[in-house]
Amino acid sequence: MTRETLLRYVLETYGTEPEYPWMDAPGYAVLRHSLGTKWYGLVMDLPRRTLRLPGAGSVDVLNVKLDPALVLILQEQPGCLPAWHMNKKHWITVLLDGGLPDEEIKSLVGMSYELTKKKMKKNKP
Repeated sequence: MTRETLLRYVLETYGTEPEYPWMDAPGYAVLRHSLGTKWYGLVMDLPRRTLRLPGAGSVDVLNVKLDPALVLILQEQPGCLPAWHMNKKHWITVLLDGGLPDEEIKSLVGMSYELTKKKMKKNKP
């Protein structure tokens, strides 16, 4: 999946326009719920050496929040790494060109979206 494909998908599916809050990191796009301030994703272009990947240049990645048990399982798959610059128990870094099928990446985005969605407060009697 490419960065462009992912950003088009979240716009069409969740109505999310990416935010670019860091002037010194123009390739970092925050995916935030439209109601509230919670992030459900972070798209970044990171130097391959930062992730200890072979080769030169940068790679596009996606950080998503998931159930800790799933994070542990996914870290064993090619294309998934411990979260870069996020809580490694709850977040995972996915290489967008790392071999995960597009549908699996979309599923992870959906799980992260649901997990970070603002809970509706119950009316007290």
